[in-house]
Amino acid sequence: MKAVIKAVPGGTVTSPEGFFAGAVSAGINKRAAGKLDLAVLFSETPCAAAGMFTLSKLQGAPVQLTRQRLEKGEAGAVVVNSGCSNSFTGEHGMVDAAEMTSLVAEGIGIDAEDVLVASTGVIGVPLPMKKIRASVENIIMSRDGGHDLARAMMTTDTLPKETAVGVKIGDSEFTIGGAAKGSGMIHPDMATLLCFLTTDAAVERGFLKDTLKKAVDLSFNMVSVDGDTSPSDTVLLLANGMAGGQPISAESPLADAFRQALERVCVYLARLIAADGEGATRLIEVVINGAASPSQARRAARAVVSSALVKAAVHGADPNWGRVVAAVGRSGADMDEAKIDLYLGDIQVIRAGRALKSGKRAVSQLLKGSEVNLRANLNLGEGSATAWGCDLSEEYVGINSEYMT
Repeated sequence: MKAVIKAVPGGTVTSPEGFFAGAVSAGINKRAAGKLDLAVLFSETPCAAAGMFTLSKLQGAPVQLTRQRLEKGEAGAVVVNSGCSNSFTGEHGMVDAAEMTSLVAEGIGIDAEDVLVASTGVIGVPLPMKKIRASVENIIMSRDGGHDLARAMMTTDTLPKETAVGVKIGDSEFTIGGAAKGSGMIHPDMATLLCFLTTDAAVERGFLKDTLKKAVDLSFNMVSVDGDTSPSDTVLLLANGMAGGQPISAESPLADAFRQALERVCVYLARLIAADGEGATRLIEVVINGAASPSQARRAARAVVSSALVKAAVHGADPNWGRVVAAVGRSGADMDEAKIDLYLGDIQVIRAGRALKSGKRAVSQLLKGSEVNLRANLNLGEGSATAWGCDLSEEYVGINSEYMT
């Protein structure tokens, strides 16, 4: 049975049934003075929950606390702030993270253990708990509050990142929504990335966790802006079951539809993050086909999209294809120079390892577009992968040379 998956107009993380959100300006985020910086996401019924987190050895207090609470596979709410990551803050940071969840739990009438927490912003600075205590009670929850939550998560982001899709398969219908933030410190294995995903489908916990991991590996773990990652990276998926029906498991006839819809939401948000990279003027999409295995294709795509030289060449519209093949070569993926085909945009510049006399001016013009596609076929197997990034501009240096000043 084929699923019909359609975008929800104006979709966001509260588009699925039973989810509410709200946000306030608590004065935490100095870069966004007067703007939203503290938000809560809440489900009116308990949720099955899963998460993925930073692989950094330095993990912020919110990441540590949320990981602990997700061990039971359940949650009912998430509290998030921007402006301060509550990372490298020691035991005091854990106390503050726990207090944030207690304040939210008291306000909505659930157990504090069912509230998860995420923070993003400056490292090594304590949360201004006095401001948070005074502001949490002013958050007004609503069904369309996901738009405010998406804005409250922003740091150097220039736009909120949100979407939702509706799924219909046979007599079953459900919705998946999401909101994300990320602009700098973005690299495969997530980054300064927060993403909250929700669904009103009933989903078995083990399947929820496995499906989230696969979706993140295909999307957020294939994005690179600047090669850095952070202590705060968090992706959460909450399923409240309010669409009805039996819980979806790996053997369910709805399993493939759920996977496809979740991957669609995650890839859409990942592309928005790449396009909104700090100082970015172009979205870069790297496609690797014909690799010896899927894992090798991922390795090659990630190497190309992470290359500072490739990013700089795209920014300058410089048709220097040597930087692309050099990145593939150092990626560790198997490569035979005599077999590779390479395209910059729609123009083939290498065929079976031989450079073609492609017009540099035409290639340069293609590289000036808002979206640049770099495509290589290694012609060694069936492995394929796609990664996303952005160009490297002078503005990136400016943003990150004065972040705290």
